Amino acid sequence: MIITIGRELGSGGREIGRRVAEKLGCGFYDKELLLEAAKKSGLAPECFEKADERAERSIGTGLFGMRFPFLGDGASSIVPGFTNDTIFQIQSDTLRSIAETEKKGVVFVGRCADYVLRDMEGLLNVFVSADEEDRVKRVMSYFSCSESAARDKIHKVDRQRASYYEYYTSKDWGMAQSYHLCLNSSRFGVERCVGMILSAADGCGAE
Repeated sequence: MIITIGRELGSGGREIGRRVAEKLGCGFYDKELLLEAAKKSGLAPECFEKADERAERSIGTGLFGMRFPFLGDGASSIVPGFTNDTIFQIQSDTLRSIAETEKKGVVFVGRCADYVLRDMEGLLNVFVSADEEDRVKRVMSYFSCSESAARDKIHKVDRQRASYYEYYTSKDWGMAQSYHLCLNSSRFGVERCVGMILSAADGCGAE
């Protein structure tokens, strides 16, 4: 069973995904995926964090093959042709490797996992949204910021995620036709969203 969760910032999508994984007793990957990709590639985690769900083609100054100051100890210090497309490929390979080896199933949040794993059996693709006021409150609490800062962050991050998703998948981020199940956490609440995802996974024959 493989469950992917796309989400608006502040919708509670990450929390919902984590609770689904806990209920199933399976693996859960959000930011954790970046660390796994870094380990497999030999690059520092900062490389993946800089590119995380952003569609810009280059990282750093664009002087490919030069030394990057954010590369850590043990990481490759020369990165010829280092672009976000390279990062996306490494991350995608890591996604597939994890999906193939997690025997009890796995939940992935973001990173175009629905597209990357589209040919795998037992796949359920979910998108979580929420009303803006609820999103603002959640972002204010999580980041300890003002209401105006929260609204600005929501709009910026949503634009980045949409651009990233649409660039790599040629599908519409957040649109129903791109997923199997779309949920509004303001309407249903976190726990009911978790329950509906579990029911959908069981109902579609995901094993």
